[in-house]
Parts: sequence; C-alpha cells; structure tokens
Amino acid sequence: MKKNLVIQSDFGLADGAVSAMYGVALSVDEDLSIYDLTHEIPQYDIWEASYRLIQTVGYWPSGTVFVSVVDPGVGSDRRSIVAKTINGQYIVTPDNGTLTHVKRMLGIDGVRIIDESINRLPNSGESYTFHGRDVYVYTAARLAAGIIDFEGVGPETGVDTITELEIVDASEQKGSVSGTVDVLDVRFGSLWTNIPRRLFMDLGIGHGGRVEVTIENGKRVVYKNILTYTRSFADVNVGEALVYVNSLDCMAVAINQGSFSKAYNIGTGTEWKISIRKAPKIIYE
Repeated sequence: MKKNLVIQSDFGLADGAVSAMYGVALSVDEDLSIYDLTHEIPQYDIWEASYRLIQTVGYWPSGTVFVSVVDPGVGSDRRSIVAKTINGQYIVTPDNGTLTHVKRMLGIDGVRIIDESINRLPNSGESYTFHGRDVYVYTAARLAAGIIDFEGVGPETGVDTITELEIVDASEQKGSVSGTVDVLDVRFGSLWTNIPRRLFMDLGIGHGGRVEVTIENGKRVVYKNILTYTRSFADVNVGEALVYVNSLDCMAVAINQGSFSKAYNIGTGTEWKISIRKAPKIIYE
C-alpha cells in the first residue's frame, strides 16, 4: 500500500524548487499522496527544522515518509540518511542535527545511510547543490511507493551516530523551573519553552494562579513580570500576557491577540533562558 509523503524545507515558494521536488516524487509514482509540512523554515535554521519535525511527525500514521531539507552543508561530506522512528515513520534528511528533537522526544528505531549509487535521480548530472530534489525526495518517494524497503535505502548505521544539536535540559530548583525558549509559535508570536508541563506541575500552581516569569539572553534580563497561568487565551483580557501549556505539553508564554516575541524582542535558542516560579506574596505596610 502506498504511503503519505510529507515535505519540509527552507526553500519558500517564490521559485520552482518545491515544485521540482513534487515533480520528482510523482515521476516515481504518480499515485503518491504528497503534503507540505512547511517551506518557511528560516534559511539554514537546522534547530527550527528539528523542532517542526517533532511538532508533527508523531501524529502521522506509521509508514509515512517525511523529507526535511534544511541543508547548509549540501555537497559536503555530511551524510544523507533515513531514520525510522519507534512508531514507524521515516525521515529522509541530511545528518546535520535535524533529528535532534525526534530522537530525544519520540525515539528512533534505526538509521540507514542513503546509497546514492542506487537512490539518486537518474540523469541528475554532476550537480551537488540540490540534494533535496536529486537524492532526498527521490529516495523518499521510492520508499513511500514500496519500490524499496528500509533495508533498500543503504547500509545501516548506529542510532548513536546521529548528529545532535546542543540541548539545555529543563530543570527544577528551589521552587522554580527553568529552561530555554526553543521556538516561536511563528504566526502568533508565542514563546514555546522546553519546560514540560509535568515539571511545572511540581510547583503546585493551578489554573488562575500567579507566576513570576523571568527571561534572560545570556546574562542580561530581558523580561520579568508576574503573569497568570491559564487554561486558554480567553482567560485573560485582550493584550494581557499569560502562561499556558502548548500543543507539545510544554509551557509557553503569550499575549492574548498579540505577539509576545515582538512586544519584548524575544528570540529563540539555548542563549534564551526562561524561569518560572510561584509569584511572591506582596505585603503592603
């Protein structure tokens, strides 16, 4: 049975790159079902590519084949691989850190290196700058169409050999929880952290409770304020900031009908640290 093929890239849609990848896939098998994850990954941003994969991969059926092409090292000696998750999805990607969050948060069952002597678009010449078209989507389409199985991708390699990006784990200490601002809910400007809800729950704060949020960039405090922990955006007034649980079951910070990241010029990555604690009591004399 033919499977779904899902593609993400940093190509955008202003030119024909994504269309060419569609064409290659349908030339392999015109009955494939092809979907876009996103093509709006910021150029060369491997971290965001990794995060967008974990945001969606686990919700697709077993056998779904993903292609992720954010590849600043295209044409270099970085490996081209296919990973199989513990739930049976496949991810075709350069081995440059794109699998970091899937490996840590979902789990990877096996990895194979793409054998380009077999799994490369015929007559693709000597071009080494568009592996998304010539190698990744071609291999993915063959896998999704059942022309090759996982073993047909190429030689096996250890899951522990996958390239991973640096991660700062969330932690709990002295009545507060800390982590990093991993990524934005791009369209709405909310901050998505790596602090899991289960860790936040250890603070004993229920919906409607007040929390103190501190955000630092390096050693500089960028934001510090007392917010409400809510179930939904509608629990606070329009324009008011809040803390909530996002769709990945991690803590997030937002402004109801506004962009928190733009309002306070907040970025993402391991240098952007956030801590949350129960708001201290204010005593008026």
